[in-house]
Amino acid sequence: MINDESNFKGELNTYFGKKRMLIKFIFWLLMPIFLWFIILFVLIGVPYLENRSFIFEKALSAIQESENNSKFKKELQSGIAQVQKKMDRLTPGGAYLIVNTSDNTFSLYRNKALVREGLCSTGSHIKLEADDNKNWIFQTPKGVFSIQGKITSPVWRKPDWAFVEEGLPIPGPNSSSRFEYGVLGDYALSLGKGYLIHGTLYKRFLGQPVTHGCIRMNDDDLKTVYQFLPIGAKVFIY
Repeated sequence: MINDESNFKGELNTYFGKKRMLIKFIFWLLMPIFLWFIILFVLIGVPYLENRSFIFEKALSAIQESENNSKFKKELQSGIAQVQKKMDRLTPGGAYLIVNTSDNTFSLYRNKALVREGLCSTGSHIKLEADDNKNWIFQTPKGVFSIQGKITSPVWRKPDWAFVEEGLPIPGPNSSSRFEYGVLGDYALSLGKGYLIHGTLYKRFLGQPVTHGCIRMNDDDLKTVYQFLPIGAKVFIY
């Protein structure tokens, strides 16, 4: 009986010993795989997770930016609509003229529709000085003006600066030498203070800043402007 019990214990120890050896064998067999898994996770998995987190944050940021852009677009569209309404209120309903002194161009409108556009000439910004300390700067005034008078076959009444510019003595106010015919074209529209919209003999200079302050136009353009703009019509010069 004692021998049987000893044999049983021996077999049991042998069995568990083999189990422990198998477990150790499996452990040491799987250990390199486990270590490689950890190394791969550190090298690949961690950056991948960080990248996924970065992408997620970028996506959230893009969504928020899109929402902000959408809000900005709505505000911008609302602002543009308000400005457009204000422009519509301020824009004359009849005929009006716009003169761009930077590009030396004009645009004629009627009922807010473009009728004609083309080249013109405006002030040269040249300064002329006289011996008596008088001086003139030849620039076209900017602002909102209105047609104060319309003339056919206009006659130029030469101002003092015209004689100074030519090196001639300044005559009396009613001297015949002050009046010159055929230099202003067939039509003239007065803007007040001596400024006119008129024709020119020097058509090759249209589109350039060469005048003494008046606005010069080609014959056909001037005729159309003269026909469309009534007295009181607005002229916008900028």
